[in-house]
Amino acid sequence: MIKKLTPIGNSLGLIIDRPILDLLNIDRGSRLEITTDGKRLIIVPLREDGPESGSKPGRGLLDRFAEALK
Repeated sequence: MIKKLTPIGNSLGLIIDRPILDLLNIDRGSRLEITTDGKRLIIVPLREDGPESGSKPGRGLLDRFAEALK
C-alpha cells in the first residue's frame, strides 16, 4: 500500500485505512508508540494487558512529547 501524507494545520498526518485499524484493533482513542530505525516508522499499539504496555525504550521520549503529538 502506498500512501501520501496529508496536511493537518502545520503538521502532516498519515491516514490509516479502516481495514488496518480493524485488524490491529485501533480506534480514535488508542495509544500508539511511534519509533524509527532510521529508515522506517514503526507504529505499535500500546496494550494495557500485553507486552506492548509502554515499557519499551523510548517510552519516556514519547511521553515527553505526547502533547505535541496529539
